[in-house]
Amino acid sequence: MVPAEVPDAEAEPDGLEDRLRRFVTIWSRAIFPATATSLTRPEFEQHLLPLARSLRDALHDRIFDATPAHGVGAALVGAHCTDPDALARSLGVVDAYLVLYCGEAADPAGELAADELRARCARLQATFAAGFAQALRERTLAEQEAIARSALAARGAAEDALHATEARFRAVFEGAAIGIGIADLDGRVLEVNDTLTRMFGGLEHHVRSRNVSEWVHPDDAPQVWRMYKELIRGERDNFRTEKPFFRNDGTVLWTNLTVSLLRDVDGVPQYQLALLEDTTERRLLTLRLRYEATHDALTGLPNRTLFFERLEKALAPARETPKDAAKDAGKDGTKDEANSGTKEAGPVPAPRPAARFGLCYLDLDGFKAINDSLGHSAGDRMLVEVADRLQSCATAPGEMVARLGGDEFVALTTGPDTQREVGELAARILGALATPISLDGREFTVRGSIGIVEGKAGESTAAEVLRSADITMYRAKSAGGNRFEHADAEADARAITRHGLTTSLPAALERGEFFIEYQPLVHLADGTVHGAEALVRWSHPTHGVLSPDRFIPLAEHTGLIVPLGRWVLEQSVLQARAWQEELAAGTFAGPVRINVNLSPAQLHHPGLVADTVEVLERIGLPPGSLCLEVTESALIGADEDLLKPLRQLAEMGVDIALDDFGTGYSNLANLRRLPVSVLKLDRSFTQGMQQHPADPVDLKIVEGIVSLAHGLELGVTVEGVETGAQAEHLRRLGCDTAQGWYYARPGPPEMLHTLSMADAV
Repeated sequence: MVPAEVPDAEAEPDGLEDRLRRFVTIWSRAIFPATATSLTRPEFEQHLLPLARSLRDALHDRIFDATPAHGVGAALVGAHCTDPDALARSLGVVDAYLVLYCGEAADPAGELAADELRARCARLQATFAAGFAQALRERTLAEQEAIARSALAARGAAEDALHATEARFRAVFEGAAIGIGIADLDGRVLEVNDTLTRMFGGLEHHVRSRNVSEWVHPDDAPQVWRMYKELIRGERDNFRTEKPFFRNDGTVLWTNLTVSLLRDVDGVPQYQLALLEDTTERRLLTLRLRYEATHDALTGLPNRTLFFERLEKALAPARETPKDAAKDAGKDGTKDEANSGTKEAGPVPAPRPAARFGLCYLDLDGFKAINDSLGHSAGDRMLVEVADRLQSCATAPGEMVARLGGDEFVALTTGPDTQREVGELAARILGALATPISLDGREFTVRGSIGIVEGKAGESTAAEVLRSADITMYRAKSAGGNRFEHADAEADARAITRHGLTTSLPAALERGEFFIEYQPLVHLADGTVHGAEALVRWSHPTHGVLSPDRFIPLAEHTGLIVPLGRWVLEQSVLQARAWQEELAAGTFAGPVRINVNLSPAQLHHPGLVADTVEVLERIGLPPGSLCLEVTESALIGADEDLLKPLRQLAEMGVDIALDDFGTGYSNLANLRRLPVSVLKLDRSFTQGMQQHPADPVDLKIVEGIVSLAHGLELGVTVEGVETGAQAEHLRRLGCDTAQGWYYARPGPPEMLHTLSMADAV
């Protein structure tokens, strides 16, 4: 029993070693009365100190390993603490005080949560008990078996010695802490001690009247009775195994069984000696710990660990071997010819028909809103209700449901027809979730997104299947949720590529993998180069040169767009300054203006104005030589807080261009309040001018936009000019500047030297 004394928290020592010694003091007080040792209590306490330190270190190991607790249990037996009460008291002390004195105090960084410490403590207790039991068993078995052998061998001695030997044997036989039984070679039980009788229910005649062959149990290991037959035939001297028995009342008794063959002086087999240790409680504890380790504490569903075990079995390709065939024959009640040696092993049979699996990966839509609005307690109740509904959907053989964590669940089905069954399972799940859930007097409709992966066993690993299901689930969520999608290898590959690009973005900027190409902006009136737009590219070591549409959305999602945008701005301004110096020296007749794109994320960054001013001043480029392009969609419905930095830049002299104009469906009246000086007309309005004759509708639209822009004193730039006829139409309509492949594709800054010198000529 754990001592009733509870330490005063205010009186506890502050040092880790002092707290450890306090724990040892409590431990020694608890078990010293049950210890048969010549040590004094202070000496015994010193003996316990390294054992306690071993438990504390195991509790806080970065990679948890309960093995040291096994040695602690064995060391306790080595210190003559063999009384069963010593084990119970030790486990009580570890359970009550190990985390208290060696938990958070030894973990000031708080790396381990309280629940994790308690779980580790429980594992240590189980391993501690196993080490104690094993050491006690080995010690007792060694002593009792040797004594029993000598007692039986002495039966043929003189009458006087026989009486003395019988007395000694009886003392050991009856007083043993483990069950002992003696039977003849035919299996008839001749003698049993009181311990074994109590193990089987307390009725001796029910044990002695039975034959060993009657103690067959359905859970017997396949080799138990084979080893028993070998022992009876004299082919082996002993064997050990874990074996269950039925008690007289029908309950199950689990034991560690050691059976030895006793021979006479001539070596002829005479008797069989069985030593049984009751391991039922330890097995139940192990099963309970196993259940807790493999099931979710909130919902009771299998957790990630158990699900992965089941999934890996489902994915393993099945192949029947002769051994499997023998097992199957034994289950059918036929003779086990493979084990009896009467049947030769034939060739390995052909593989069984390919097994299949189906996996549904479910994530609840909008579950975070439940936690945020009603609290985590209500969220937990919803998860429990969802778990119950999911279990009701997966009741067929080969189906299981597990909770991976948070609001993520998985459902697995196996069998030959999973191509059909997995879709039906997903539909049942969505149907079960459709009924509203009542929480705190309110009803909530639960929605979920499901990713489905189905295929043959042996073609993918568990990690690959779960990754594909996760990707597919997010595809269903992005499509609006409350639906299921089937996995698609190409979509998975694209998602994996996006993830790889996302993770390599930060290092790519540090390694200098980005570079800038420039596309000239041309005056439509005279064909001279007016400026250039800076377009960033990524020279990826694996995927080659990537255009902005491949990585800019990823950079915006990760927040890297701000440092990347600042780098693009700095490099572009440096190039524009270099062009100005060449222009002053007469070696360049090209552009002195540079256009740089701003993403919506950069508009929200508080350092936009300061960074732009710092770059311009440090490099020495006039603000009027810089034009920042902002997409129309980024400014739809923009409030004054978003427009304020653009106004500040415009007041400094920086031009602001409204890019992709005409694609955002914004109110044209908003142009009056936007601090823009240039409209960049989207190419969709001018594609009709590439044909002959030109589309009259496109001509009218562009003419109206140009008239509106000029009326508001805004310049008009047209993107995507690809033919001379298109350029001529735009010139006649009054557009100011244009860019496109008709003039030049984006290229290095040196390319603009050729264009500008041609214009000069």
